[in-house]
Amino acid sequence: MTKHRIAFLNGSLRKDSFHKRLGLAITAAVDERMDIVPVEIGDLPLYNQDKDGDAAPAQYAAFRQAIAGCDGLLFGSPEYNRGITGALKNAIDVGSRPYGKSVFSKKPAAVFSGSPGMTGGFGSNHAVRQCCVFLDVPVMQQPEAYWGALSDAKLAADGTISDEMLGKFVIGFACAFADWVDLIVTGRAKLAENPA
Repeated sequence: MTKHRIAFLNGSLRKDSFHKRLGLAITAAVDERMDIVPVEIGDLPLYNQDKDGDAAPAQYAAFRQAIAGCDGLLFGSPEYNRGITGALKNAIDVGSRPYGKSVFSKKPAAVFSGSPGMTGGFGSNHAVRQCCVFLDVPVMQQPEAYWGALSDAKLAADGTISDEMLGKFVIGFACAFADWVDLIVTGRAKLAENPA
């Protein structure tokens, strides 16, 4: 079985964010099937088409290259003001440009969100999914992952989960995502070998 390389885009820039911890937990759950690598988004200058092209900031090229080298995408999307964080939206904009040269196209993806609140970042999760429609990114539909009531007691800084229900949900989500990536990548390879 091929071990797929997955880019993890964490919309939270906070050093000890819950999304970073959840990313670690997901990584541990499917370590034998996927190589999930965090891709830095905090140092990306705001996307500006006037600064793209030959004179684009070096961070644009590095980010695009990192995404292009991956088989799939894992989005961790905290919710700010019922929407996507500025950092994550900027990363999506940088990777999708120049027009017609998106590095995201056709890469299988999953989106998770979480919050100390009860809604679990539902709004931001769907904002990322909306972007993915235009990006031509096939997003895993089920299981949906809006993890609410997160706390240090449930989720340690190293990604260890002490809450049994959360732990089972994270493992189920991670395994379903690994299956989704296998399905999309394998299906695409078969189509390439045997075009209609």
